[in-house]
Amino acid sequence: MYNLVMKDLKLGVNPWFFALPLLMGALMLVPGWLYFLVPLYFCWITIPNIFAGFRTQNDLMFTTMMPVTKKDIVKARVTVIVILELLHLVLAMIYGMITIRLYPDLTYYFFAPHMGFWGLCFVMLAIFNVIFISMYYKTAYKYGGAAAASITAAMLFAGVAQWVGIQNSFISDTFNGSGVDNTALQISILIAGIVIFIAFTMIAYRIAVKRFLKVEIL
Repeated sequence: MYNLVMKDLKLGVNPWFFALPLLMGALMLVPGWLYFLVPLYFCWITIPNIFAGFRTQNDLMFTTMMPVTKKDIVKARVTVIVILELLHLVLAMIYGMITIRLYPDLTYYFFAPHMGFWGLCFVMLAIFNVIFISMYYKTAYKYGGAAAASITAAMLFAGVAQWVGIQNSFISDTFNGSGVDNTALQISILIAGIVIFIAFTMIAYRIAVKRFLKVEIL
């Protein structure tokens, strides 16, 4: 499985997509911006282009010719997706910490980049994963419909979460007001988001394996 992951990282993924999180993450430095957009660039740009590349390279046929199981193929691909997602989030978090220090007195209309916000980002990517990965492995070839559905779901979550954060005074206070000084609360939201991310990704992996085992590769 390790060799499959390295194959994707070295051969399947264009080096540009390792630099993209560094560039897109810099948008966190824009004061008071809609920061949900930063991790969404992973969904909009990275996933469609990477899977288009896999399809162009006929990666599926090449990989199935190797002495590996279908289960390992899915596990390796999911691992690559998670690695890239974490790269996007971790770099964005670093930029977010810089932003908080640069603008300590800024009044945020949208969610500020505190720990609780990143918990929401983990949930957003969890929703993306459970839809994209499970749908994609119906064929392990056609990615367009899976990408469209998962991106739409992630954007809807971000939109609804942000709307509630603006309209509901309790949520607004939790993420932008006095709640940001409650370290225990912020860490709890972040941990809850990470747990949901792990759970949804594991569910997606299990569904993908079951579906991929039924796919006939000619």
